[in-house]
Order: sequence, then C-alpha cells, then structure tokens
Amino acid sequence: MKRAFDFGLALGGLVMLSPLLAAAAGLVKLGSPGPAIYRGVRVGRNGQTFEILKLRTMRSGADTRGPAVTVAADARITRVGRFLRRTKFDEVPQLVNVLRGEMSLVGPRPEHPDFVKLYSDDQRRVLSVRPGLTSPAALVYIKEEEMLAGGDPVDQYVTTIMPQKLALDLDYVRTATFGGDLKIIGRTLARVIFRR
Repeated sequence: MKRAFDFGLALGGLVMLSPLLAAAAGLVKLGSPGPAIYRGVRVGRNGQTFEILKLRTMRSGADTRGPAVTVAADARITRVGRFLRRTKFDEVPQLVNVLRGEMSLVGPRPEHPDFVKLYSDDQRRVLSVRPGLTSPAALVYIKEEEMLAGGDPVDQYVTTIMPQKLALDLDYVRTATFGGDLKIIGRTLARVIFRR
C-alpha cells in the first residue's frame, strides 16, 4: 500500500511540477556552468547505495571541495541555489528516486556513505526501510544549515546533529503507520509552502 501510494503521488507530482522543474533547471544552467542535476551517492535500504537526484545548488564539483556538510553561508552555493534550497525545490527530482523504488515519500533521509560508516549497530536499523523525501527528523532539522554555522560543521554534525536525527529516525522506524506518514507529508507541505 505504501509503495503504491508513493508511486502514484510521485508520478502525479512530477507531471504537475514538470514545467517548474524545467524552468528551474534552465536557471541552474544559466547561473553557473555544469549540469542542472546533481547526482550524489547515498545509502539506501539494506545498505544499498544509489544516486540521489537534486537540482544543482552549488558550483559544479563543489562536493569534492570543502566540507561534506553545507552551512547557510557556504560560498559554494550559487545565487539560484540559495533560492532553491530555501524553498526546498532542489529536492523535487527525488520524486524520480521514489518512482525507481530507491526512496519513499516518508522515511529517514538518505545519508552519505562516509557518515553511515560511523553508525552503531543499533543506528543501522534505519537502513531497514527505504529512505524518504521527508521525515520527522527532516522537519525538526529543516534549518540544519543555519544550525551548523560557526565552528567545525562536520564535527558538529557528527557529534550532535546526526545522533539526534538518528534517534528520531529510529523512533519513526519503530512506530511508522500509513496515517502517520500522511501527517508528516502534510506538516512538510505546510512548512515548505506556508512557512508554518
């Protein structure tokens, strides 16, 4: 039921948002050289890696220069990229990941392999489900980039934010229901669209 719901909503969302997605991709290309779509390796269900899709918000190749996490004032972010990140529209291409079955609409956000290596055995239980576009942890840390400003962002992420997000994700894995997923989707839309 969850998979059928994910597929139907992702397909409908892509069809409805495709004109905006095409326009945004054009702005990304005009704003800085490089591909419009960023493809990054992430760890999915059962530890399988996949390529996550996003509208590129940084200068091409920025993921190989600088820290593995992004802070609010990161100089690598383009002007168009700042708008896309603020509105979360850069995440829309992940609907393709949902169609492919690599992701779900709701589930723990997929993490970079370097950070997954640091998980404890208990924390690795978040990999028992498909990663999602949104989750309770994603809502709590919707302004994560601002939280990481100041100090060493990677150290701050690994020692403070990542364990707290994983605790929320583990609670989601234990208690997930279809009705609960609908509430999380509604809360996410409210935060993104209405800033509530």
